Amino acid sequence: MFISPAYAQAAAPAGGGDIFMSLLPLVMVFAIFYFLLIRPQQTKMKQHRQLLENLKKGDQIVTGGGIIGKIVRIEQSDNSLVVEIAQNVQVKVVRGTIADLLNKPVPASGNDNKAAPGAALGGLLGNSGGFLGKLLGRK
Repeated sequence: MFISPAYAQAAAPAGGGDIFMSLLPLVMVFAIFYFLLIRPQQTKMKQHRQLLENLKKGDQIVTGGGIIGKIVRIEQSDNSLVVEIAQNVQVKVVRGTIADLLNKPVPASGNDNKAAPGAALGGLLGNSGGFLGKLLGRK
């Protein structure tokens, strides 16, 4: 006999725990992709869809091509907008190509004063209790 009895009696492969451990890295990678790529993209698409639904006459918009204009008329029939890009110059734009709204609604507050120059950075710099303001202890 050429084969030793020790080689003939090989141990049985491990059970279900080995399969779980081999799939765990794949599940972890999918979870990371979901929370870092898929979920933020879905929320961004939802916000853009909501922006397009809430457009109204008089809003100042930016198209995907970078053209800035004011909405003159909204045509429901073919899902397009008539936008004035200069005085007496109107173009028809497909609603889906709107990239951003320039005159975003401002939350209602107690004071009606116009924002000071550089107020857009206030939240970041800590003037209005933003991230760095909280970090530095300002209220």
